[in-house]
Amino acid sequence: MTWELFYLICFVLGLSLTVLAALGAFTHLHFGHMPIGHGVHFGHAAHAIHAAGKSGIGPVNGFTIAAFLCWFGGCGFLLSRYGSLVGILVLLLAVGAGILGGALIFWFLTHVLMAHEHALTAAETEMQGVLGIVSSVIRPEGVGEIQFSQNGARRFAPARSEEGVAIPRDVEVVVMRYERGIAYVRPWEDVSSDWTETPDNPTALPQDLNH
Repeated sequence: MTWELFYLICFVLGLSLTVLAALGAFTHLHFGHMPIGHGVHFGHAAHAIHAAGKSGIGPVNGFTIAAFLCWFGGCGFLLSRYGSLVGILVLLLAVGAGILGGALIFWFLTHVLMAHEHALTAAETEMQGVLGIVSSVIRPEGVGEIQFSQNGARRFAPARSEEGVAIPRDVEVVVMRYERGIAYVRPWEDVSSDWTETPDNPTALPQDLNH
C-alpha cells in the first residue's frame, strides 16, 4: 500500500463518518430490534452531544476523530499527489491538519452546540405519566416499543403492556411505571375513561397530557 492510497482511505473513512453524523443530526434512523426486544437507534447526534455534555465531553470523541481522519487524509493525499515534499514532511503536515480539523470540531461542539446545555433534573427525565405512541406492536406478555417526546426530543423505549394484553401499533399509551429500562403502559383511552376528578379526590393527569 502506498502512502497516497493510505491517505485516500483515511479521507474517505473520515468523510463517511462525518456525513453519517450530519445525517444523524436531522434524522432518526431506526434499524429494527435486538433479540431482547430493544430497538436499535442511530441518529439524534445533538442528543448524543447533550448526553456527553452532562459528564463533560472530552477532546477525543467520535466527532473529532472523524474530523481528524478527514483532514489528515485529505491533506496527505493532496500533498502526496500534487506536492514535491518528502514523505515525512507530508506526514507531519497531514497530522497537523488533522489536529486542526479535530480542534475546530471540538470548539464547535463545546462553544456552539453545548453552549446552553444543562444537566437534566430528575423531573425532566421522569418516565411515569409520559404520553407516547406504540411504534412497534406490544404482544401479550411480550416487549414492544413506544415513541414519545421528552425535553423537545423524539425518543424511543422498550415497552410492555401493564395488563399483559396486546396493544397495536399507533395506539396512544401512558407510561404507568418504568422499571429496569422497560416502560409499562396502558392505552390512553382506557386511562382517560377511568380518570375522574372531584374536589374531594383530585387526581393529577399524566405529565405532558395537558400541553
